[in-house]
Amino acid sequence: MLDVVDPTDPLDQQIATMAHSCEQTGFFLVPVDAIDRSVADAAWRSAQAFFERPESEKLAVAFPEPGYPYGYSPFKHETLAASLGDTEAAPDLKESLSVGPDCGTHAIEGDLWVNSASLWPAHPDDLQATWTTYYRQLANLGDHLMAVMAQALGLPSTYFEAYIDRPITSMRAIHYPELTADTGDSLRAGAHSDYGMFTILRTDDVPGLQIESASGEWIDVEPNTDMFVVNLGDSIAQWTNDRWRSTLHRVTADDPRPRQSFAFFHMANWDARIECLPTCLNEGEAPRHAPVDAGPWLMQKFQATV
Repeated sequence: MLDVVDPTDPLDQQIATMAHSCEQTGFFLVPVDAIDRSVADAAWRSAQAFFERPESEKLAVAFPEPGYPYGYSPFKHETLAASLGDTEAAPDLKESLSVGPDCGTHAIEGDLWVNSASLWPAHPDDLQATWTTYYRQLANLGDHLMAVMAQALGLPSTYFEAYIDRPITSMRAIHYPELTADTGDSLRAGAHSDYGMFTILRTDDVPGLQIESASGEWIDVEPNTDMFVVNLGDSIAQWTNDRWRSTLHRVTADDPRPRQSFAFFHMANWDARIECLPTCLNEGEAPRHAPVDAGPWLMQKFQATV
């Protein structure tokens, strides 16, 4: 059972729960009602309507070139396990639609890969509006969680603000079609860690999400449509010298029913330097990770999957 970090709880309770869950599993829950539920539902419905459109319409907003960060990714186009170097893994049994930080309120300067335009489908006609509103509400929630994380790490609540004032955050709706034949060893999403700070994920009631325990066992995450599942990404693990976990996770093909999820990948600024925090390095201990810049790290990991 994952811990719940509820933004309406007393701050001290949020900080304590955050510290515990990030150290133990790298996963926690946040109530969907932490944002406007009607906004979340509207974005969910428009994503569902998009995946029900004819394939020709969806392909009209497909990635225009290999490695382009936003747009429609057809069924079996992506192989998430490849981000960890598994070049023999089978393609993921899913399709998706991704959008970028042009949904947000913070301008990103320069001719950067992540500054590519989001590709919006013509139908459903409310998708761009509902997704943009959803993105901005999740961005506010993400900023709150970062402030709680800072305090859980013994830092001022404002510590991360300079690293996330021009975030390269993206958002993706994912559809796992019904499986009508034996999939063999294929997964709906191969084992991977996420690349940024953390992911805010909404799912339906179909199971499949699993996380890897510290002992290497795969553990089911029980679906709960009233909760976001939040998991830490590589940037947080690098910042905390692995005190907080960027946990491997996957989506199995055990349940053949169609499944939908919606992921908000909260990222730092393109040029944010990710290196061991002063409160996460004990005397005589060396950093486990070399410093990286958040943007190039993201680009390298993403482009390995497509």
